Parts: sequence; C-alpha cells; structure tokens
Amino acid sequence: MNCQITSNDIRVKSWEELTQEVYHDSWKPSLGRFRSDFAFRGLSDCNYRLENSFLRNCGNRPELEYHMLRNFRKYARIDDFSLANTQLRALVLAQHHGLATRLLDWTYSPFIAMHFATSNTEKYHIDGVIWKVDFVQVNRLIPEPLNALLTLEKCNAFTVEMLESVFPSLQKLDETIGSGHALFFEPPSIDDRIVNQFALFSVMTSATAVLDKWLNKHPEVYRRIIIPASLKWEIRDKLDQANITERVLFPGLDGLASWLKRHYRPKI
Repeated sequence: MNCQITSNDIRVKSWEELTQEVYHDSWKPSLGRFRSDFAFRGLSDCNYRLENSFLRNCGNRPELEYHMLRNFRKYARIDDFSLANTQLRALVLAQHHGLATRLLDWTYSPFIAMHFATSNTEKYHIDGVIWKVDFVQVNRLIPEPLNALLTLEKCNAFTVEMLESVFPSLQKLDETIGSGHALFFEPPSIDDRIVNQFALFSVMTSATAVLDKWLNKHPEVYRRIIIPASLKWEIRDKLDQANITERVLFPGLDGLASWLKRHYRPKI
C-alpha cells in the first residue's frame, strides 16, 4: 500500500539511497565534521500521523492530563524518588513506561528510526516512513524565555533541568509560551533503553496538539523519507546484521523475546 507523496517527501528506491538520504545535510563546513541537526522517528505505516498517545487515548480532553499524571506520581513505586519529583520528570518516566502523554519519542540515530519503521512484520505490505526533523531550527523558533536558555547553555537541545529552571509545571509552560509551539529535549538517562535508543522527545504546548500539523506550517524544518514496502525486508535484514534489534534497544527478556519472535518469522 502506497502513501500520497507531498513536496516534502522523498521515496527511496534502495538501501544505498536510504542511507544517503538520512545523512543528507549533516556536513558542517565550520567544524570540518559530520554533525547532524536532525531528529528521526520511524513509523511502520506512512499514513500514521504524529499524534501523541494522550490524544489517541483521551481525545480532546486536555484537562485529563493533569489527573493522569497526578495519579501516576501518587501510585508509582520507584526506588529513586528523584526520577518523578517534578511534573516534567514524572512525564518522562510515565512516557517511558507506557502512560498516554503529550510526548513523542524520537532518536538521534537514523538506524534506530529504520528499526521502528521495519520492526512490525504485520505492516510489511504497507510503505513505512522516517520523519526527519531539524530539531535545532525547531528549538530556535521557541519564544523567550526558553530561547535565551539555549544561547546561555551553548546547546541545541533542551534538557529537563533547563526546562525546570523556568517552568515548574506543564501548565506554566503552556501559559508562558502559549499554544502552537513545539520543542525537543533530551530525557535523563533513566535506564539502558533510553541510552541505547539514543532518545530525545518532542513536546508541544498543548496536550492535544498534533505535531505534523505544526510541521506543515514550517516545511523548511522537516522531510519525510518514504520506505517502499518492497524494501522493508532488505532493510530489516541489514539492520539485524548491524545489531540494531529489539534485543539491544529493549534490554531484558521482553526485548529478547520480541527479537526472536520477529527474527524467526518466515517471509511469506
């Protein structure tokens, strides 16, 4: 099944073209190094939107976000309370463990995005997609006082600590920045999964906002790389050979079981 191609899409035809495309525009002449400004998100179906799990779960009921997060913090049994002692830290921890939140998962690694675009063998008849977003440009579009923090810290992505230094709560973030904005930030290294997935998150200043609607208003900051269904098996096999698998990205028995289940599924 093919998806509709837009002016910001490129439909690759080979593994070689895919690897070239994910590293396009990563050369930095001023550094003399390859340093990408892009975040990647791989999806098994090119028709999927960038809707967060809160919107999919709760619909247009943003007031439920506070109650879900409040009860997560109340009932969570964790050894290190500092992991959830602020609302933003609790939001990261909740997302990490499957609660419906306003966050979207991204990665700095194009190969990990390829993994998520090809890991679901039930979707091998459907074109996949990798969203490639210039998170540096996105973060520069954020209003003050946040924009000044990036200059002060001399960095391109926010951290939880940076956001907390200005906003003690999500409500304060939404009220101060205003609706209709997006930003990217790095989560704390909670466990090996966060580290191995080279993770970062996007967040919008509304629990029910849809990121691709925002991106469509800023076409200069993103591209979509369409992966034909016919190419998925080749990509999957080459990623497995490179050890980009569930066993690595989801350390533990669950990841091992997922890897073995997929690895031994016959090609039909």
